[in-house]
Amino acid sequence: MGSALTTIGLPVALGIIMFGLGLSLTLGDFARVAKHPRAVIIALACQLLVLPALCFGLVVLFHLPPVLAVGMMLLSASPGGTTANLYSHLFRGDIALNISLTAINSVISVVTLPLIVNFSLGYFYPSGGQLGIDIVEALKVFAIVLIPVALGMLVRRLRPTFADRMDKPVRIASIFILVVVIAGAVASNLKPLMDNIGALAGITVLFCVLSLTIGFLVPRLFRVERAQAVASSFEIGIHNATLAIVIAQSVLDNFEMSLPAAVYGVLMFFIAAAFGLVISRVGARQPVSAG
Repeated sequence: MGSALTTIGLPVALGIIMFGLGLSLTLGDFARVAKHPRAVIIALACQLLVLPALCFGLVVLFHLPPVLAVGMMLLSASPGGTTANLYSHLFRGDIALNISLTAINSVISVVTLPLIVNFSLGYFYPSGGQLGIDIVEALKVFAIVLIPVALGMLVRRLRPTFADRMDKPVRIASIFILVVVIAGAVASNLKPLMDNIGALAGITVLFCVLSLTIGFLVPRLFRVERAQAVASSFEIGIHNATLAIVIAQSVLDNFEMSLPAAVYGVLMFFIAAAFGLVISRVGARQPVSAG
């Protein structure tokens, strides 16, 4: 049962999630980047360069076992999740920027994610490359990430009214399927999860908090407006844990490597909500600028 959930259920759940994302995207979302180039460039630099370096430092600091270290690096290399759009909406972020960043990150991650995971495997498993991602696995990642998104975008282009109607049901269905699949996978692998949750809770919480903080403060440092900084914060701070779990279990065939993403995927909902409340209160106390 657990094996079927892992090998079939998780990719299907992720496919539905990415299809739902595609239903809300148009080619114009990619073109919109030209309107906010500074915000996009800063957010992408944080996502693609700063966070993997930060995660690597945390992994070394926490002395994680090699397989969990690779799992954390896999998580850091995963693009922002669709949940970022929800949090951005709740805390008055620039939703259009979120959608653009999610779309771009999903494309770029097809290249960057295998590179970062390969580096991690080489560094933490210096004596063996049996888990390395080759061109076949890279193509699997491409198929997992982009094909459902492209299909969703195609449906939206051909049947926009239908896409609007299906957007909410698809989101609800994807969450339900994901909960069932992850619950089944965890239940069938409860012992390794419980054995490692103590080692992973601290680093996943710290990584999430630092990711959210960097995503907000760095853009503000470069004078990006507040709404875009909020969007950047959630886009950078909320990773697509489902994608990391699917790649670890279905592509790399290693359940233990998916544990960091599984722990993070539960905790980040509460951390992101608390972070959103904090920046909302700080923003409310700041005086309005005269110009």
